[in-house]
Amino acid sequence: MLLNANDKLVMIGDSITDAGRAQPYGEGLFEPYGRGYVNLVNALLGAVNPDLMIRVVNVGTSGHTTRDLKSRWQRDVFDLKPQWVSCMIGINDVWRQFDMPWQTEVHVLPDEYRANLDELVGQTVGKVKGMVLLTPYYIEPNRNDGMRAQMDRYGAIVKEIAAKHKTLCVDTQAAFDRVLKQYYPGTLAWDRVHPSSIGHMVLAKAFLDALGFVWK
Repeated sequence: MLLNANDKLVMIGDSITDAGRAQPYGEGLFEPYGRGYVNLVNALLGAVNPDLMIRVVNVGTSGHTTRDLKSRWQRDVFDLKPQWVSCMIGINDVWRQFDMPWQTEVHVLPDEYRANLDELVGQTVGKVKGMVLLTPYYIEPNRNDGMRAQMDRYGAIVKEIAAKHKTLCVDTQAAFDRVLKQYYPGTLAWDRVHPSSIGHMVLAKAFLDALGFVWK
């Protein structure tokens, strides 16, 4: 596995990462990691590799876009001095174009999304051991659906940035597409965005697989 003993892993993103985590930082006692994939990642790392003492910190914030991450990256990433950083962002950058189409000032269009993410990753890769970028996703098997098609475009941007900066990349959409062969979208997420426990485990497994986690 790519994570080493005593590494600190900071996981940043939007509500999918947040999942009700503790404030100001999701770490410590009494279920601070939220109810999502970050909690599962922390639990699996601790249960399977207790000797490594890997430290996970959840700094996801509901509703955030790449614009918001730029404003808090120093406080929530650099100030925490992590060895590894995980970032899954983009769902709201896309979603606001569909659920608030009239409020164009909050839309983060592809060129801005690319620039924002490129800036954040470019500032970070030289300061950490490793970085993991996770694509945004939409739990909808119809690739011609408007929001699914736009999410795929943003996912392609994440892959582009990951290749440019030589970071790990997790294709979360592909992970969901695999299970969508069996499940109706509403089974995995009532709004096709916020996952059930099964959906969060799909994310956790894809993330850990990218790190070379050994499922003993």
